[in-house]
Amino acid sequence: MSAPLPAPSAEALAHSGRLQAHIRDQVRAAGGAIPFSRYMELALYAPGLGYYSAGARKFGAEGDFVTAPELGPVFAECVAGAAMEVFAQLGGRFDFIELGGGSGAFAEAALRFLHARDALPAHYRILEPSADLRERQMERLREALPPAVFNRVGWLDGPPERGWRGFLFANEVIDALPTPRFAIRGGEVYEQHVALAADGGFALVEQPADALLHAAVRHVERHVGAPFPDGYRSELLVQLPYWIQAVGGLLREGAMLFVDYGYPRAEYYLPERREGTLVCHRQHRAHDDPFDLPGLTDITAFVDFTALAEAGVGAGFDLAGYASQSAFLMASGLAERLQAIAEISDPVEQHRRTNEVKRLMLPGEMGERFQAMAFQRAVDIRALFAAGDRSHRL
Repeated sequence: MSAPLPAPSAEALAHSGRLQAHIRDQVRAAGGAIPFSRYMELALYAPGLGYYSAGARKFGAEGDFVTAPELGPVFAECVAGAAMEVFAQLGGRFDFIELGGGSGAFAEAALRFLHARDALPAHYRILEPSADLRERQMERLREALPPAVFNRVGWLDGPPERGWRGFLFANEVIDALPTPRFAIRGGEVYEQHVALAADGGFALVEQPADALLHAAVRHVERHVGAPFPDGYRSELLVQLPYWIQAVGGLLREGAMLFVDYGYPRAEYYLPERREGTLVCHRQHRAHDDPFDLPGLTDITAFVDFTALAEAGVGAGFDLAGYASQSAFLMASGLAERLQAIAEISDPVEQHRRTNEVKRLMLPGEMGERFQAMAFQRAVDIRALFAAGDRSHRL
């Protein structure tokens, strides 16, 4: 049995209280209930109040969870190696766009790697909706990178608005997109909403699903070959095709790479997964209560990689491949990274970097839990997935 979470500070509790008051106002303004996806959007992204929009540290040992780039530079260097495969085929002018820059650790390591190999993109753009995170990224990269490299870095307020060529990358971004949740009652599809509870908190209620969510649930049932049983609840990111089109539709030549935790559809909607995949994180502890201290708690849902494949192909891309994170990293230069680690003279640093690779690669760590999926247009990076492609499972 895990130990209880430490109590938040009075300041943190006051912050959460302000966000809860804001959400309650939104619920009242909507007539008494808002879709769960709207609640998740407010809890994560409400300006100045949401989890990703406020000032608390989110990433790394001092935050609520650790992402692959926070472990060290190996993950970013391997992804940058994959980007170099794209850049080599494109020639000329190309860009790199990172969605959700986190602490800036990925950009720092990737840009150092590309700079050392004379393979810098014309521009490195970070699409970061959080003003607070953007400021932290800017400060970190300005201090860490040579001025000539930092001057290539810029930030986007929204998806690209004109055609471009290059490489788009997103690590643990799709899992944090506000997702609708559905429930099956008497064979009908309902959508979960959030209403006010009698004690002033929040409670889940169900309302008949709109046409879009209803059709999406029926599509999934046809794909898995059976209707969902009564009482089944899960997530379904109906806006994913529109999101992919928005962030990547204007990529004329190049590739998109997404790394996240999730399953192919047949595994995502298994009968035993009848409560869905929603998971919350606070101070490195996972739980399933999205109403626990909003603003201080991350809320995510696993990714349906079959849906991601459908969205990417629907946006006009070819599926380059789908593999575990470990298989993708092996194909993207991990052997060279391991050789460099073996040559480190400081035994303490060598041990730390070796542990970094273990966490990235071992099945019980990130190696199998995280998956990589890439799409291509006017380039060919299928070789990066040749040894471990799981596209047949989609």
